[in-house]
Amino acid sequence: MLQAIDLTKRYEDGQLALDSLNLEIKPGEIFFLLGANGAGKTTTINLMLNFIEPTSGKALIDGIDVMEQPLETKKMVAFVSENVMLYGNFTARQNLDFFAHLGGKTNLTKEDYYHVMRSVGLQEDAFERKLKNFSKGMRQKVGLAIAIIKDANNIVMDEPTTGLDPKSAAELMQILINLRNSGKSILMCTHDLFRAKVVADRVGIMKEGRLVMLRTRDEFLQDDLERIYLDYMQEAIL
Repeated sequence: MLQAIDLTKRYEDGQLALDSLNLEIKPGEIFFLLGANGAGKTTTINLMLNFIEPTSGKALIDGIDVMEQPLETKKMVAFVSENVMLYGNFTARQNLDFFAHLGGKTNLTKEDYYHVMRSVGLQEDAFERKLKNFSKGMRQKVGLAIAIIKDANNIVMDEPTTGLDPKSAAELMQILINLRNSGKSILMCTHDLFRAKVVADRVGIMKEGRLVMLRTRDEFLQDDLERIYLDYMQEAIL
């Protein structure tokens, strides 16, 4: 479970990037966090992952404060960024092996890695190829495979569909559904309204560092989610 309790971040220049965020993402839930650039989505991720320190409030992973026990909480969460940072001179399998060992998993076999890469839709002829010539979609699949093989209870994703072709994006959504069904808590920060309507259990909209809207799936399917989102974005522009 991922939790933010009065989570606040004010940067040194005085900018209030996140203002008293209260949010809980339960096991078996996909939560989409929507908002314009600068709304506070990336700051939320950075605080949840303990990349930066909060000004006040708490970020909890499975009930543990990320500031108080950073090493322990990092074991409980996997992160997939918009631009997955991997080793271009390693093969896909070697990247999985490297990051699995970093996470303390030293007993995995080649077939274990192959199984996970198949599960994310990476073609088999790419398993032993170096990543430097991979497309963005292929790199995203390797990054997701790394997150899956970590087997953390929680997954945090930052704009994972950006730059993906429709087929790859659809495959990613099906993988998220499978992970949700296995009991994972999933936080996805994105602009992708279409995917939100397809797979999200709840959605929230951020504006100027505040969570200004929260809807369950039944609620946002009854409403016009696109209209609501654009209304908030228009207000932000004005």
